[in-house]
Amino acid sequence: MNPKKILVTGCAGFIGSNLTARLVRDGYFVVGLDNLNDYYNPLWKIENISSYENNKNFNFFKGDILNADLLDRLFKKYQFDYIAHLAARAGVRPSILDPKLYEEVNVRGTLNLLDLAKDYKIKKFIFASSSSVYGNQSKVPFSESDPVNSPISPYAATKKAGEMLCFTYSHLYNLSTICLRFFTVYGPGGRPDMAPYLFTQAILKRKPIKKFVTGTTSRDYTYIDDIVDGISSAIKYECKYEIFNLGDNHPITLNKFINILEKITGKEAIIQNAEMQPGDVHSTYADIRKAKK
Repeated sequence: MNPKKILVTGCAGFIGSNLTARLVRDGYFVVGLDNLNDYYNPLWKIENISSYENNKNFNFFKGDILNADLLDRLFKKYQFDYIAHLAARAGVRPSILDPKLYEEVNVRGTLNLLDLAKDYKIKKFIFASSSSVYGNQSKVPFSESDPVNSPISPYAATKKAGEMLCFTYSHLYNLSTICLRFFTVYGPGGRPDMAPYLFTQAILKRKPIKKFVTGTTSRDYTYIDDIVDGISSAIKYECKYEIFNLGDNHPITLNKFINILEKITGKEAIIQNAEMQPGDVHSTYADIRKAKK
């Protein structure tokens, strides 16, 4: 019996590479697409896929989701059963500096894939959304049924736009689509632009770290294996269109986070107090009852 074929966009990133490893192990045939951009060191991304790049059930293509001709060739050649669309320009603060790039990649790139998914009758389209769509709402925990009409960064706005496009294609073309809202993913091999890596490195090298709003902000840190479990389960879940939070449901404050790092490293952090950054939210807190159910 031939294995199910799945396209994983952003396959060399932190989440994408962990998902790809799981899918290959579980018997899928994975086509990985990644443009290996320089948002952080591309060598890290190449290292991410090195453990399975020679596996017979994995084919890697360096390319962009904005390249419609490349995408069409891949869909025509492989006749995918599923798509796990994780490729995106990431990061709240960089999106404020270059909103047009974020709109182009995160919105137009998603639309390119949805259009092909429709044409090639894909069985399931998984879209990687973000907790950032909830903005600075005061109601906690954040539920999938909450209004998400107040994104406070271009990045968040593009993720909301992606969800809306997924709904539209599901409605018009009966495309089975699931949007997964990830909450601050961490773990081995995590992105070097995120707090777990940045703060740990700074503490170990005796460099200062910035503590925003006296350390009272909080994040619902979610371990990478739990995120991969969620994506894997979503691929098998039968529905027309659904949104699921994938979080830990236990947010911790920045102060507690820094204290944990100090205990692990055995070093005291050098603190620089700072004001809230544009686009940042005060807290994230996932209601995960729907995903559990």
